[in-house]
Amino acid sequence: MNKLLTIIALSAITLVTSCAQKSDYVITIKTKHGDMVAILYDETPKHKANFVKLAKEHYFDSLLFHRVITGFMIQGGDPNSRKAQPGQQLGNGGPGYTVDAEINPKFFHDKGALSAARLPDQQNPTKASSGSQFYIVQGTIIPEVNMDELKIDQMKLNMGFRQIMQNPANKPLIDSLNQIYMTGDMEGYKKKIFSLVPRIEKETNTKIMKEVSAEKIKAYTTIGGSPHLDGEYTVFGKVIKGLEVIDKIAAVQTDAERPVEDIRMVITVEELSKKKITKLYGYIYPEVKK
Repeated sequence: MNKLLTIIALSAITLVTSCAQKSDYVITIKTKHGDMVAILYDETPKHKANFVKLAKEHYFDSLLFHRVITGFMIQGGDPNSRKAQPGQQLGNGGPGYTVDAEINPKFFHDKGALSAARLPDQQNPTKASSGSQFYIVQGTIIPEVNMDELKIDQMKLNMGFRQIMQNPANKPLIDSLNQIYMTGDMEGYKKKIFSLVPRIEKETNTKIMKEVSAEKIKAYTTIGGSPHLDGEYTVFGKVIKGLEVIDKIAAVQTDAERPVEDIRMVITVEELSKKKITKLYGYIYPEVKK
């Protein structure tokens, strides 16, 4: 997500598992606020293999959740946090490599999504992931009346908006937007921009609205999440037990996004049959297409 030092691309990794296998890995992230249990997706094999490898090597043990934002996410995995002093800036550490992006549209940032942190696009146009830093989404519940926001391709909207703002003929529109912005009414400002979508599409010949699955709409309107991250970061797993632990960590007192009191993690890996995972945690594996 932020300030990640990347050096070289991750070399080929052996596939950890496949949908056809009858067993899978269960990841347990232990903290003083409780445990979170997660599964990792077969459809993101490089991220899955890398995370399992690091966890088996105890790479994550004693590292901090160094970045916490209420209503958004909790982030950890920086090796520099293991012996960090109070107030030390964190977020630049890693194992010395990145992982190729495996952004899959079927996975999105609902609450509990386990995703890879990365450098911003300016330094990282391929959206390669940090070798070790990850975040878990808390997010917020989105009211159904705001569902149209999910159907907007934010990147295309931003590009189109900048394009029409550069047209001198649109000065009255620019002035009206500036007036709203200066009042501090950010919600009104956002609604005004969203109302311009048909105009932006017409003037720039760009399709901004996109299809959104019923599954995604249900998730964001019930358990919540951070939909603005969709398509930008690799979601490679999901917390299937311990969502309340995310809330507890996200609620702690912070100083510049770092928890005032250190929150350390220990991550363990266990291989279980998929039937047992379903029985213990209620996670239903999708059917394998033959």
